[in-house]
Amino acid sequence: MGTGSTSRAREWQNAVAQAREATGFTGSVVQRTVDGIGVAPRLDHRADFCTELGALADSGGFEAFLSHWWTQSLADAAPDGDAREQAIDFADVAVSLFVRAVGGPTSTQAEIDAIAGGVEAG
Repeated sequence: MGTGSTSRAREWQNAVAQAREATGFTGSVVQRTVDGIGVAPRLDHRADFCTELGALADSGGFEAFLSHWWTQSLADAAPDGDAREQAIDFADVAVSLFVRAVGGPTSTQAEIDAIAGGVEAG
């Protein structure tokens, strides 16, 4: 793993920690890798995951793919509707914080706070 990927991994861990704090999420966190995500979705979602993975053409799409399926995996792991909603809010905040940290398109702090608070940002 190169220096850039080590830095990105560190930024991801920081984003997850900040999102846990912001949302109060206490559920288990799926590893944000193809292997980690590949076994996490419900069986009926795994075929879609594999189909999308096979169709990826560029690295920009890969990051979006990982974020989408990581969020789906957390939602699938939730034991009930309330936990699912909290997992999705947590994932939204973690992904937003990570993208901001690595210089991608960002959400405003107000939008992140609104997601963490369960309110639609307007």
